[in-house]
Amino acid sequence: MKKTTLFIASVFLCSQSFAQLFSDNFDSYALGSYIGPQSTTWSTWSGTEGTAEDVMVTNNNASSAPHSIYFSSTAASGGPQDVVLKFGQTYNSGIFTLQSDFFINSGKNAYFNIQGSATIGQIWALNVNMDAGQVSIDDGNTPNLAVGSYTDATWFNLKIEANLTLHVWKAYINNALIGTWMNGVNTVASVDYYPVQNSQFYVDNVSFDHQNYTLPNLNAMISTVNMGGEIAGQNVTPSVTILNAGATAITSFNVNLNYNGVNYPTSVTGVNIASIGTYTVNLPANVLVAGNQTYTATISSINGGNDDIAVDNSLSGQIDPVVPAPGKMVVGEEATGTWCQWCPRGAVFMDLFQTKYDQYWAGIAVHNGDPMTNTDYDAGIGPLISGYPSAIVDRLPDVDPSGMSPDFFARLQTPPVATIVNGATWDAATRVLNVSVTSNFALAANGNYKAACVLTEDDVTGTGSGWNQSNAYAGGNNGVMGGFEALSNPVPAATMVYDHVARAIAPSFNGMANSYPSTVSAGDSYTMQVSFTLPADWDETKIHIIGMILDPSGKIDNAGRATIAEAVANGYVAGVSELPATDLTQVMTVYPNPASTAATVNLHIVQASSVSMKLIDFAGKVISEKAYGTVQGDYQINVNTSSFKAGVYFVEVTVNGQTTSKKLIIE
Repeated sequence: MKKTTLFIASVFLCSQSFAQLFSDNFDSYALGSYIGPQSTTWSTWSGTEGTAEDVMVTNNNASSAPHSIYFSSTAASGGPQDVVLKFGQTYNSGIFTLQSDFFINSGKNAYFNIQGSATIGQIWALNVNMDAGQVSIDDGNTPNLAVGSYTDATWFNLKIEANLTLHVWKAYINNALIGTWMNGVNTVASVDYYPVQNSQFYVDNVSFDHQNYTLPNLNAMISTVNMGGEIAGQNVTPSVTILNAGATAITSFNVNLNYNGVNYPTSVTGVNIASIGTYTVNLPANVLVAGNQTYTATISSINGGNDDIAVDNSLSGQIDPVVPAPGKMVVGEEATGTWCQWCPRGAVFMDLFQTKYDQYWAGIAVHNGDPMTNTDYDAGIGPLISGYPSAIVDRLPDVDPSGMSPDFFARLQTPPVATIVNGATWDAATRVLNVSVTSNFALAANGNYKAACVLTEDDVTGTGSGWNQSNAYAGGNNGVMGGFEALSNPVPAATMVYDHVARAIAPSFNGMANSYPSTVSAGDSYTMQVSFTLPADWDETKIHIIGMILDPSGKIDNAGRATIAEAVANGYVAGVSELPATDLTQVMTVYPNPASTAATVNLHIVQASSVSMKLIDFAGKVISEKAYGTVQGDYQINVNTSSFKAGVYFVEVTVNGQTTSKKLIIE
């Protein structure tokens, strides 16, 4: 995502002068030794100082020579270094400031978090991820609270300033403000420097301090401005959050947002915002425009007049929305399971992406080891992930579900080779859903691209222990997580509703071989037809059809998403044979299925057509192939399966150039 810069004219009132509580440049420590045994302030997550969990002093690089500390990890789960700086007490009021100098090696990353409780691992107040030249900050619930840029292999200072009384936090890179926000947790007790996978970073000049804070009598502060989106062309509803940063209740005010040269004024009366309370004003809808634009929110006429602190009555910023590639839709596949105690995090961030980026995002929750598991999909995603929960965006390397933003925005701006349109016919009596996935090519391509189709379902519920969701966030000890912190562990099935559930994938996780000819020109269109019979307990009104095109490397190039009703309205594309939709996708049945020694493929061809058939294994290898010439009416093909290995195969029949596929299980 492009950098968003915020700047605010405000002050934090203090009843006493600045006094730094702690600073460390590591120059007094013995070179090549662990810092824990040499300090009364530094420790480790487990408290085992002087071990591999600790960090050693180095003179290889330093912001202030000669010494610094160095973190690195190649392990999928990060570590083993896990170094904690204790603040000496838990602060819950006043202004607390933490800053460190960082040097991140080229192509590597860094991470730290702030703990909100003296007991390590109970409450995360903040997560700070640094990767690919971008700092992104979240509170465990909301991503990208602050976003800023740094340069690889160059020292920079990162400062977190938290007014714990007001719940207003700020972040600075080299003293330039990159974000201001209302934080979900407002206690701080320690900072944890932890190398995640692919980390290589140095830390120097660590310091923290605390100042008391005194509320003025009447003070209205604009704490945050949410422009309502991050993508050019989005229809957005901006909002401004007003914080009562004084002792007197606020009952009325005017607020105005100036964006792209247009004013959006609103008058608010009849409210009662208590001291330290907030009130969010939704402003008139508008459309985000491309290019770097300045916005300014201003509050005036507080309780009919002026407040005591005028300089915090406005908040300005710049937004440079991402410009999406035309027709682009990004796919996020989440590996999850009801048995997985951290998987509520995946559910929260999948829902967040769907809410924020609905027109550009297709989310798929691939379940493992629970009643919602689709065996084929689970087997396909398994080799691509390192654990649960995980997420893969357009089948790039896996990330934590909370870290999908960089991949999402990078892929959103990547021009697709084709746009996807889903068509369908739906028979409510037989529950047969016939789908056409049409790829309209904007760029030249080849036969190594493949098409696939996924069905997902929202609002899925069930009964029995397998539907209970394990929940590590119960009780709030592991931070705020979209409401899961207020639920039990496990969350009972009667309470759980699952969204984006992967119900079916056809013809396979890797797509259909020979979806396209060897040479594809810009302007060409090709259609794959697949057929599904929906079980009675699937709600067809909650189903989404996600057609996809996979590039030769296996990444998802583009996708299209539609409800069944939308796909039916788009129209089913039968292809050059011009057969009725039901005729083309129902020309084939395969039985018995599963088969052991033999299977029969039964075809019903309405008009004389050229027919050929392939048998393809799960990896996409063609096992057998034969052309049957011109066929009309009922036609049977016998397949000897006695010599085939047990597994999943696909029977692919091409009628006048239009292909349909059925799964065949051989036991």
